[in-house]
Amino acid sequence: MKFILGTKVNMTEYFSPDGRVVPVTIISTGPVKVVTVKSKETDGYNAVQVGYGEQKKERVNKAQIGQMKGDTFKVLKEFRLKTGDTFEGAVGDTIDSSIFEVGDSLQVSGISKGKGFQGVVKRHGFHGGPRSHGQKHSEREPGSIGGGLRTHVPKGMRMAGRMGSDRITYKNLKVVFVDKENNTMLIKGAIPGKRGDVIEITAR
Repeated sequence: MKFILGTKVNMTEYFSPDGRVVPVTIISTGPVKVVTVKSKETDGYNAVQVGYGEQKKERVNKAQIGQMKGDTFKVLKEFRLKTGDTFEGAVGDTIDSSIFEVGDSLQVSGISKGKGFQGVVKRHGFHGGPRSHGQKHSEREPGSIGGGLRTHVPKGMRMAGRMGSDRITYKNLKVVFVDKENNTMLIKGAIPGKRGDVIEITAR
């Protein structure tokens, strides 16, 4: 199993050797440092915990510094190993983009852009009411949320509310290019989140 943390830079176009234009997302990957290796015998499950990014020491408490083995990482992430997955490294090892190759199939996770409090038209794609025939203020209203024989609002009713800032996972994204010297990777397609967000990348 391959895994790494990275930062979303931006989107651009990549011209393949055969002349095709490929939309890609630039990811600044790692390096990440292995902080803890958990095993089923001692912890009940197999996992690898890695640290990424730098944080000011005054912003990290003593418990976190102890968990990070004296380092001050900005992000601490645990990757669980499924049945059949193997990890050859040890505590203190560094993982960078060199473990990935062009053509690898990736699973990418991130937090989507937050949109704030939105109405039903933007949040759920409602068409709204008619713009004529005596209508004044119901162009973007949700309409009835109950009625009939009900005395309550049914569960799952689509209404206005907070939109975005959800954990999104895309599967089967392909590695287009790997710059091992600058720890940069080009992944085909769009990736959730805004510029500067931390992205989780795994490959099996």
